[in-house]
Amino acid sequence: MEATRLYLIRHGQVVNHHELRYNGHFDVDITEKGVAQMEALSGYLRKVSIKAMYSSDLQRAFKGAEIIGAGLDIRPVKVHALKELHLGRWEGLTRKEAVERFPEEAHFTFRNLATSKVKGGESLRELTERVMPAINGIIANHRGEAVCTVAHGGVNRVILCDAMGLPIENFFRIEQDYGCLNIIDYFDDGVKVVKLLNGGPNQEMSVTELY
Repeated sequence: MEATRLYLIRHGQVVNHHELRYNGHFDVDITEKGVAQMEALSGYLRKVSIKAMYSSDLQRAFKGAEIIGAGLDIRPVKVHALKELHLGRWEGLTRKEAVERFPEEAHFTFRNLATSKVKGGESLRELTERVMPAINGIIANHRGEAVCTVAHGGVNRVILCDAMGLPIENFFRIEQDYGCLNIIDYFDDGVKVVKLLNGGPNQEMSVTELY
């Protein structure tokens, strides 16, 4: 049975990665390393016949999509629904800054995001309700083809939880490194198979550096 293959990518390293800020919809750029990660993916995917590319409209994702798309001669399409989880009034802040500014939320932990959220933000269930219709639409429009999306750690985890049939409470058990690649096959009978998780050329280089 023929499958529709999704190449699911997380954007490259962001400029404030060392500050441990909650970016969410906060629109930050990627670093030179982030650019190199996207260039590595572009070269890696040239051997694949990808028919279309979709991206979050935040610059850290779309810039990466443009880099990858240039190597594949594909123009990426922005999809607003693929934005990262909205973190409400904690956007752009570190945890220390957020707790100092909003002491009434000092007890909040992102481990409980499946059932709770920062004021003005989204829960994981709300993120799922936003992301999955967009992904399902992309898959339906490209039956039997290979497509690529460039999104975010949170968005990718939601898609992977859905593909593996995992309750959203397992969200944080899935790692999504900067510049990682996931591969999911979607079959017409509804079966979904994760072929690669948090892999790709950037992760292969990271493993090599350990030795």
